[in-house]
Amino acid sequence: MITQVATTDAVVADTEMTEPVHQTLTERDLLPDVHVVDAGYTTAALFLAATEQGMELLGPAPHDSSLQSRQNQGFSRADFTIDWEDESAVCPSGHRSFEWWEQKHHRNGTPVLKVFFSAEHCRPCPKQALCTKPPSGRRGRGITFLPRERHEALEAVRRVQDTAEWKARYAIRAGVEGTISQAVRVTALRRTRYRDMPTTRLGHVFAATALNLIRIDRWLAGTPLGGTRTSRLEALMLAA
Repeated sequence: MITQVATTDAVVADTEMTEPVHQTLTERDLLPDVHVVDAGYTTAALFLAATEQGMELLGPAPHDSSLQSRQNQGFSRADFTIDWEDESAVCPSGHRSFEWWEQKHHRNGTPVLKVFFSAEHCRPCPKQALCTKPPSGRRGRGITFLPRERHEALEAVRRVQDTAEWKARYAIRAGVEGTISQAVRVTALRRTRYRDMPTTRLGHVFAATALNLIRIDRWLAGTPLGGTRTSRLEALMLAA
């Protein structure tokens, strides 16, 4: 059943709507114990905020964006040990960083921590090729990570999301995707018939209400659940 409808401009990112949806559901006493979302609605800050609200945000955590992680070779951020009390980090070879400072992320203003290791350690290191380019100045490898609470919230999700138990729990998300698919097919949800936001929102509310009535009717009538639709291309492959 659809319990919340929010209409925004197309340029609004999904992550910007997670907290407003939670706030509205809280005001209506409908906040769930577990909110199952896709990767578009998760950030470290949102995982942390959900926990503080007494709710679990169940969705894939953003991937490590470091070059080594994207290329799946070398030492990524996860291979470094962070010493929060000492405000330093230890690299896979056991060397401790010599710089630690906070700044705002250049794109979204999120507070981040930057750590640098000394070139004196990185340059002769036998593992240097797996870690960073040959340093030319006094700085060697640098890593960027989130403040402690956000970092730990993000890493906690990353640790479990590859387990069979997490994947089994997350499989229920297929029901949400099925609802979206039904909304697109039945109500042509991807296009609006109106020019202004209030009327468009009203159309969305009517669409959600119609879907709820259709789903209630099929539930009471015992209509079997629909199977996964087969695309034309897949149908041709199966026929061959």
